[in-house]
Amino acid sequence: MAFGSIAEQGRGYAVRTAGTAAEASADTGKGQARGLTVLLTTAMAFSMMQLFLLGALGPRLVDRLGVSETVLGLTTTVGFGTAAVLSPVGGRIVDRIGPRRALVTLLALSAVALGLIGAAPGSGLLLVAVALGGLPQALANPATNKAILASVPASRRGTVTGTKQSGVQLGAFVAGLPLAVAASAIGWRGAVWVAAGAALLAALWAWRALPADASPPPKGAVSGPTSSSPGGPVAWLAAFSLFLGAGIASVNTYLALFGSRHLGMGPTVAGALVAVLGVAGIAGRVGWSRAATPGRAPWLPGLLAGGAVGAAVLLAAAVRVDPLVWVAAVAVGVFAVSGNAVSMVLVMQRSAPGRAGQDSALVAAGFFAGFAVGPPLFGLLAERGRYGEGWVLVAGEFAVAGVVALAWAVRDRRTRADGPR
Repeated sequence: MAFGSIAEQGRGYAVRTAGTAAEASADTGKGQARGLTVLLTTAMAFSMMQLFLLGALGPRLVDRLGVSETVLGLTTTVGFGTAAVLSPVGGRIVDRIGPRRALVTLLALSAVALGLIGAAPGSGLLLVAVALGGLPQALANPATNKAILASVPASRRGTVTGTKQSGVQLGAFVAGLPLAVAASAIGWRGAVWVAAGAALLAALWAWRALPADASPPPKGAVSGPTSSSPGGPVAWLAAFSLFLGAGIASVNTYLALFGSRHLGMGPTVAGALVAVLGVAGIAGRVGWSRAATPGRAPWLPGLLAGGAVGAAVLLAAAVRVDPLVWVAAVAVGVFAVSGNAVSMVLVMQRSAPGRAGQDSALVAAGFFAGFAVGPPLFGLLAERGRYGEGWVLVAGEFAVAGVVALAWAVRDRRTRADGPR
């Protein structure tokens, strides 16, 4: 009896120990997943930080650096034009070198670009710095998507993707509120240099936190069938992203200037408009990405583009009814900004094995091309004070994005219905 009792106690101890070990392992796994999500979110924030800083600090740049409204739009064109051209190459590079090296490079280049923006004496060096900032943008989506596919279970990829895509809007919030406030205390150059130092620290964090990359595949190795053919989802998503990006970039670049010049806001309050857009974008990207299940996801880009049209109409109405600008900023974040996150979820759902980096880069190239084209067109109207017409132009760009998205969703449903049974 005593021996049996001891044996039962031993078995109970073993079960409890095993359970404790399993729980500890699960907690460790969850902790690692959270750490990865935070790191990827940070990388996305820094990849486009320059855009939001130029937008939030636009009134100061125009007044103190002598940058015109048209040149302010041109900075966006140079940066995102570079990103659009380099994105297809960047996707192939990420597929070869792996996410760790790509993320470290992304963050280091972001630090250098921000540092140069802070040191720019005029438009010339500012444009050079912005062009350099196009490189991390080209790497951002391929690198972060590859990291998710390598480390995150399929059931959680939508949530993690939405969270890391919200990092872009986190960057908008940081640029529009903390850094805009810091600019009042330490000057706009000091605020940009603070951002540059933070990006460098993030690069060191990525190097220490991420596992070593696997050896690259043999050169010329076949990576599987492509999903970027003219009839495939990637080509349609790239076209959708082109028009979506044109509208979003115009809002990002000129929203604070609109508040300052047309609505009579102070620079800090006008910068807060960008922060509000950023917070709404974070919530929208996380929420809509969670909703992007394989059956529902194809229809979401068209729905979000429709909401974005309404947001642009509100901006046009704010020309006469000032308070509407705050509602419009929230709506742009919830609808327009969220469209890019959903498109990235669709890329990961539909990409062939080994092509996630390249397909992500092709869709991102369309998005960046839109960012390059939109602001200069808007800037021509902004210089003449015709903001109402500019916001109507943005509404038109969002409307075209919606038509493209819905056309692909209908085509996709028919293709799947006619497929093998």
